[in-house]
Amino acid sequence: MKELNQISNFVYCDASLENMLIESKFLPNPYKDYPFLLINNFLTNNESKEIVDAIRESSDYEKAMVKTKVLDSIVDPSVKPKIRTTNIYTLPLHFQSIYQERFAQYQKEIEDFFSLSLNLATKEQVLEYTKGSFYIKHSDDSNEIIDSDKNTVGFDLVAPQRKITTVLFATTNVDEISDEYSFIGGELIFNYLYDKDGNNIVLKPKAGDMIAFPSNPYFCHEVKLVKDGYRLTIVQWHNAIS
Repeated sequence: MKELNQISNFVYCDASLENMLIESKFLPNPYKDYPFLLINNFLTNNESKEIVDAIRESSDYEKAMVKTKVLDSIVDPSVKPKIRTTNIYTLPLHFQSIYQERFAQYQKEIEDFFSLSLNLATKEQVLEYTKGSFYIKHSDDSNEIIDSDKNTVGFDLVAPQRKITTVLFATTNVDEISDEYSFIGGELIFNYLYDKDGNNIVLKPKAGDMIAFPSNPYFCHEVKLVKDGYRLTIVQWHNAIS
């Protein structure tokens, strides 16, 4: 049984993180129920479907890359299919306007939850996962440091401007495919976060919902293999002032 430290009312983290080299260790208020914020119905069901339809009609995409720090100030992005198999699309202008307008409505709620002031953000990335796609365990602001025994010993900060990650889901996780806006598998798992019984925190997304969480190694996460269907998300990384 892993040793766990409580970081919110209902969530615990792997205590081994305390002994790792981690440069960014921001955690939200421990008296909240969860260390991440779930926003239900950020988009309506129809808006989500319209985005999916628009992306499916687009052929303008690139393979997702993984950033690797090779020198103190140089980050080398490259395609690594053993780590992630994801296509990246640009959100069409019409939907950018809808997304940004909606985000502005929820920004204060996000800032209050994390006691931060959001400032610059990356452009919205639309991430497409089709059958067989996945993304292994990773931190959004750091690269994992592995020893000769393949144990994680720390994290190398490569994207310090990423303080908060937001993921908006445009399709729904289901047990059986019901339509072209659903998928089986593709769960979002937080590798170092657990419930009181020692089970990993797992999110089975619903179209239109958004999750916001710190981008640091405490919130390492992975996207499990999509077994069938179509998983589409809109991701952004936000800088912030505490």
